[in-house]
Amino acid sequence: MKLENKRVAILSATGYEKSELEKPKQRLKDEGAEVVIVSLEKGKIKGMTGTEWDGEQEVDKLVADAKSADFDGLVIPGGVINPDKLRTDEDVLSFIKSFFEEDKPVAAICHGPQVLIDAKLVEGRTMTSYKAIENDLKNAGANWKDEEVVVDGNLITSRKPKDIPAFNDKIVELLAK
Repeated sequence: MKLENKRVAILSATGYEKSELEKPKQRLKDEGAEVVIVSLEKGKIKGMTGTEWDGEQEVDKLVADAKSADFDGLVIPGGVINPDKLRTDEDVLSFIKSFFEEDKPVAAICHGPQVLIDAKLVEGRTMTSYKAIENDLKNAGANWKDEEVVVDGNLITSRKPKDIPAFNDKIVELLAK
């Protein structure tokens, strides 16, 4: 297993795109990593498939209590609601910034990169995302590309659920280094 002894945080709130949380989580576990769901609230967070509520995840740790030093990497799923809830929370923004400061892998898919805009981490970065936030990323100074997965240093970004296999491969590749 490539990721034995690795610990990865998945940062999410209610309204995440189900496949964008569950598929990376499963792949990471299959590779031997410990996966921790970090969120704004205790209990369970609800997922969505498209516009329909679908599934839920148990929260393992509150973001207010989480420290990047306890993790080897971070995954931020998309969905329309999830990043909107995360991006205005100061604990979330500090948590994400600390991964960048420690030069640890950060992976964001679909609308997930919106959170990186509010953390002021996209200027000068080459990234991708769901097409709907292309202009948001460009306006924040990112070099946006329409590719299934883009890697810029330790930042991995991807567009949509169809791209999850390539997204997962890059997450595993960077964490295994």
